[in-house]
Amino acid sequence: MAAPMLLLAAGGTGGHMFPAQALAEVMLRRGWRVRLSTDARGARYTGGFPHSVEIEEVQSATFARGGILAKAMVAPRIAAGVLGAASRMRKDRPAVVVGFGGYPSIPALAAARLLGVPSMIHEQNGILGRVNTMFAPRVAQVACGVWPTDLPKGARGVHVGNPVRAAVLARAGAPYIPPGDYPAAILVMGGSQGARILSDVVPEALARLPKEAHGHLRVSHQAREEDLDRVRAAYADSGIEADVQTFFHDVPARMSEAQLVISRAGASSIADLSVIGRPAILIPFAAAARDHQTANARGLVEAGAAISIPEKRLDAGTLADQITTILSDERAAITMSHAALSVGMPDAAERLAALVEEMTERTDTK
Repeated sequence: MAAPMLLLAAGGTGGHMFPAQALAEVMLRRGWRVRLSTDARGARYTGGFPHSVEIEEVQSATFARGGILAKAMVAPRIAAGVLGAASRMRKDRPAVVVGFGGYPSIPALAAARLLGVPSMIHEQNGILGRVNTMFAPRVAQVACGVWPTDLPKGARGVHVGNPVRAAVLARAGAPYIPPGDYPAAILVMGGSQGARILSDVVPEALARLPKEAHGHLRVSHQAREEDLDRVRAAYADSGIEADVQTFFHDVPARMSEAQLVISRAGASSIADLSVIGRPAILIPFAAAARDHQTANARGLVEAGAAISIPEKRLDAGTLADQITTILSDERAAITMSHAALSVGMPDAAERLAALVEEMTERTDTK
């Protein structure tokens, strides 16, 4: 008897792809076959997926970008993607389809509905994205990364947490070395696309720290391609050692070695922080749909593990003050690290995998 197949459908950002990768890792260990359905943009994030995961690129599009002509082509491209997904499902029918949000998840979820394949979605944020809002009442279950999650009428939600990759789990609860009279590592993460505001403010904020501290800082800073040179120059001018890249493939290692993380409040970043356990300064993305990043940050902030600064209040002086507050107080930094662990859900991927298998058992008994 062939192993059951799980079809994962995810959009092209780390926030969607990392939880999908975490579930894939668990389901492969449980003896399932796993296929990932995404678009060309999402395929850039598949380097960390296990090699046995089959990657299929689908046609998709978004109304959020492009001119009038591009927007006019969205519906035909999505329709073509749905037809292609349905054709593949007829040849190799999945036992379950799990969507993680983003427009590239539409073809697989829509095809599953057309063909009667059991499906569910996982929402990483406290507020559903557009695609998950559309499918939430139409799937068997909504697995929620943040609780409570604002669900549309007719949707059935269950709290599982946000799955983290095996590389993050390997660093779960890594001993925290508090700041002291030795080099302090700071990790700056701007989300899947980088964050210009962090590139504008963080180097200046660190430059405002006492001059004697500059030589003790070791900064890992994620920045947009177009910002790399100026960010590197800003750190060099201040005498601060900095590794500035567009993407870090070893975020779990860098986070576990950090005394402080300065980050957007994306769901995956929040999950990683709470599983590894690190003090953080969070700057929620102001343009996020329905301000969902502020909702994401709430758990860490209320636990005393993070300080949240709204974009409209973010400037170099404010950030420098908060950095100093954490790095100058060893006991407070340790307390924040422990508080982050208190809200972590390192078993989120196992919980989500259990829901997947429960769906197949219900289907088998019908």
